[in-house]
Amino acid sequence: MPATLVGADVSVILDDAEKANIQLALPNSAAVVIAAALHSLSDQIVEFNDDNSKTPGLSDWIEQLISESTGKDGKGRLPVVSNSQDTISKLLRVGFKDGEYDLVVEATLGEHFILWQWVTVLLCLLLKVNPFDQPNVLESKEKTKQILNQYESGVFKNQIPKFESDKFLVYSNLDINRLDDFFDMHFGYIAVMAYLPSRRIADPLVIQRIISSRAKTPTTFGWGPRFLHSTGQIHKGGKANGGFIQITQEVQTDLDIPGEKFTFGQLISAQAMGDALSLAERELPFIRIHLKNQTTELSEILN
Repeated sequence: MPATLVGADVSVILDDAEKANIQLALPNSAAVVIAAALHSLSDQIVEFNDDNSKTPGLSDWIEQLISESTGKDGKGRLPVVSNSQDTISKLLRVGFKDGEYDLVVEATLGEHFILWQWVTVLLCLLLKVNPFDQPNVLESKEKTKQILNQYESGVFKNQIPKFESDKFLVYSNLDINRLDDFFDMHFGYIAVMAYLPSRRIADPLVIQRIISSRAKTPTTFGWGPRFLHSTGQIHKGGKANGGFIQITQEVQTDLDIPGEKFTFGQLISAQAMGDALSLAERELPFIRIHLKNQTTELSEILN
């Protein structure tokens, strides 16, 4: 439906996918080769780069598809979306045009859609995980409900920040006194989870690059609460070596939700805190940077 609304010829996309599906079902197809590469040439992180390709944005879709499907039982592959300016050394690199990549995958949009679904299922077969369940997504939802119930009953207590400045507060399950204490730790990857309006961060790759450079660690970026249904699964179900940064902000204008005893602002806060509880129960290191106003530039804080 979205493709149709923006004027794309959906019949062409479907025809390309149907034709590709026949070829992908054959032995040693492109899907088999790619799945085998993701399994044998990487033990966790895979860099995807669609910069200046014919399919911009494809990497973000592949990120959620692979991470949610494979990230369970302490296993999984985590795509890190990058561009030509922030290549991470020693990672398996996948590109969608000619360039210095380990794998180059050139196809139409319809072919890509069916190809990466095949790749994901075959990769799950190699990892011996079920691609069709998402056990840890439900877990965060349940913790969110617990917090909302506390709002409704009037017993919710605000958390105590670890430290603060005139622009932000920092909450954490770590004993830290400054942001450097977190960035100086060693992680397999860092996940940035922004519970903000998208207009607050014009280019997420800029934030991703700042943190990756500062921590010298592969870094992902997800909009909350949307990421909870994608990379949120691998955060909690995959290999337990991530560091997690939540970003929230003070709500200046809040609205009641009809039929509920909590507001939209409280709902967003509960989703962030609920996921944080899930991370804390696994003793996974996280910080929540809470912006005190809507004019604070996040890049200034992180630099």
